Amino acid sequence: MPEVARPARKKVLMQGNEAIVEGALAAGMRFFAGYPITPSTEIAELASERLPRVGGRFVQMEDEIASMAAVVGASLAGKKAMTATSGPGFSLKQENLGFALAAEVPCVVVNVQRQGPSTGLPTSPAQGDVMQARYGAHGDYAAIALCPASVGEAYRLAVRAFNLSERFRMPVILLADEIIGHLRESVALPDPAEGPVVNRARPTLPPGEHKAYRPGPDGVPVVPDFGMGYRFHVTGLIHGEDGFPTSNPQVVEAAVRRLTAKVTRHLDEVYEAEEQDVADADVVVFAYGGTARAARRAVREARAKGLKVGLYRPVTLWPFHDERVRASVAGRRAVVVPELNLGQMAREVERAARGSTRVVPVGRVSGEPLAPDEILAAIEEVC
Repeated sequence: MPEVARPARKKVLMQGNEAIVEGALAAGMRFFAGYPITPSTEIAELASERLPRVGGRFVQMEDEIASMAAVVGASLAGKKAMTATSGPGFSLKQENLGFALAAEVPCVVVNVQRQGPSTGLPTSPAQGDVMQARYGAHGDYAAIALCPASVGEAYRLAVRAFNLSERFRMPVILLADEIIGHLRESVALPDPAEGPVVNRARPTLPPGEHKAYRPGPDGVPVVPDFGMGYRFHVTGLIHGEDGFPTSNPQVVEAAVRRLTAKVTRHLDEVYEAEEQDVADADVVVFAYGGTARAARRAVREARAKGLKVGLYRPVTLWPFHDERVRASVAGRRAVVVPELNLGQMAREVERAARGSTRVVPVGRVSGEPLAPDEILAAIEEVC
């Protein structure tokens, strides 16, 4: 379903974490389960205050494992559900996140990234969970991860994350970072009553005829809510259309391939990216999240110096759009990839480029953000 712009309301000064909650509520979130963890705790705090006002439920669980399990259960009962965490908690959620992927349970998982590994630097920004967002759960599946670069975009992508999770019946990851989570900006939020809000499809066949995991023409099944009168089985085991486990090789092969294909077949619907001054660029800067803010400034300053530089900013990190990235970077003098890790996305850009251009990683893991002048220096080195 195409998303349309919504009328703006009065501007407010808001933190990125607050904007995520407001966006989730506008999308229909009515259940949140979580456990406090820096730098995402404001999401749980605000959700605990706001959800009861709209007839929703907030539960502080004993840990991140239980939080993810509660979200899965609430979604199976028909509620739009979300949890929020940071790096160590995101690791703990992976088993139940994998269950949600296999059982095709729509939900949203917010990860406000901080410096790791392990406990790392709890209050410092990082972008080190990029690969975990794609490959954290074991086995083969598709992942959807969205990455905001402003407070206003944190709101919009929270709505979009719920819409995509409902559309494709799967968990969607909102992969923010401490910069965006704790940033305060003046934003004009849309009126929540105006949509666009996507709700999961419900069965049209009567109980006894409907198969909960029979895929539709788009590869997505229509799974009824618990309590609707449909009897069906939910499991993390590979299963057939009735939900019951199977080891039939043909059924297993088709089931696992479908978990990926239901997203990759709709790549253009899922994928979003911003391009600035890329058309005539000799050098492209590939940046995302909080780092993209510094990259945009660096590109602007490079242009002021007469350098032909453009910015490619993926809003959808996963699935990675190889063809679109390749078309935007191929034949350039270089692609500069600044990120708060040791080159996780740089490797993806290099893979997509297939040797058509030089990829220059600019990584940092000190717990401090990259500044525009540091990115500009990398640009000038390759120009």
